[in-house]
Amino acid sequence: MLFSDRSAHRPPPAPLRDVFGTLPDGAPVHRWTLDDGAGITAAVLTHGATLQALRVPDRDGRPLNVVLGHPTLPGYLRRGAFFGATVGRYANRIADGRFRLDGRLRTVPLSDRPRRNALHGGTHGFDTRMWQAEPVPVPAPGPGAARGASGVELTLVSPDGDQGFPGALRVSVRYLLTPGRLSIEYRATADAPTVVNLTNHSYFNLAGEGAATVLDHELTLAATHYLPVDRQLQPLGGPEPVHGTPFDFTEPHLLGARIRAADPQLRVAGGYDHCWCLDGGVTAGPRPVAKLRHPASGRQLTLSTTEPGLQLYTGNSLDGSLTGPAGRPYGPHAGIALETQHYPDSPNRPHFPSTELRPGQEYRSTTVLHFAAPGPAEG
Repeated sequence: MLFSDRSAHRPPPAPLRDVFGTLPDGAPVHRWTLDDGAGITAAVLTHGATLQALRVPDRDGRPLNVVLGHPTLPGYLRRGAFFGATVGRYANRIADGRFRLDGRLRTVPLSDRPRRNALHGGTHGFDTRMWQAEPVPVPAPGPGAARGASGVELTLVSPDGDQGFPGALRVSVRYLLTPGRLSIEYRATADAPTVVNLTNHSYFNLAGEGAATVLDHELTLAATHYLPVDRQLQPLGGPEPVHGTPFDFTEPHLLGARIRAADPQLRVAGGYDHCWCLDGGVTAGPRPVAKLRHPASGRQLTLSTTEPGLQLYTGNSLDGSLTGPAGRPYGPHAGIALETQHYPDSPNRPHFPSTELRPGQEYRSTTVLHFAAPGPAEG
């Protein structure tokens, strides 16, 4: 049963804004709460354009927050786990923080110690910035009022030379909540050639963010290939088949079933921290690429995207030092990140899908989270 079917008569209310906390300079960080009118709510922070909470009902209609996060603002100011953040200008890793564009060497600060990578945009990526936010205008209710939307759009200007990236970049992220679906839409333009790779870094736990691990979740991926990595977690080369490996999720598998298998790729990453090459590559509109299911609660997430890759990370480095809003520490595998994006280190890999953005072009990327659950009498 889709959650939108439970209360389709109630149109989504306008987004609400409150103060989540204040920065050291006294500037407020706002939280925008979106409501789909059918039992799902999402909270978005202006710091890092961050998805701070996402409450989703289970099969009995009981809502819980299903994304990991910090209970207060100071946690988000201590960079590390990237809970729910919009990461950029380049999500994932750039080897040695170096790449060439139009023959000119560019350097980005290394931020993946002790590995030699620029991770998620350098030492001060988009997750550390204050974004401007405005509510998304919603059409007047009509016969399909329950299919209305509650949304917020966040914008940022990244100047030329920001973290070593060339060109001034104007970027927007729009969170749009409609019954049963949260869409995340990215747009960007630049005044000089640059590289762009944006994603959302939410960690999901469909049992609730305070549950122990996601190893009891079932995952399916529309991906017959993935990118094996070296000790720096950089791609070894090109895509390799998943068939016959613990990386084959073309049929449903529990995340915990093979995560401790004697596989060198699992050992080097301490679990799953790899990019899957999604079937279909870059597409004009979102298509389903992943399904995450928690059998006990009945919650199910279907993820659709226009992107060619999905970085799957099982929270291997979470060590219990961070505590979530439910008051429970996050240990290894407390959540799973499903980061839709282009491939890691693409600026240095001409055989990978290009991440270049040039003046006159528009970067466009959309990812949709669709939640569904069986009814009380269903399995």
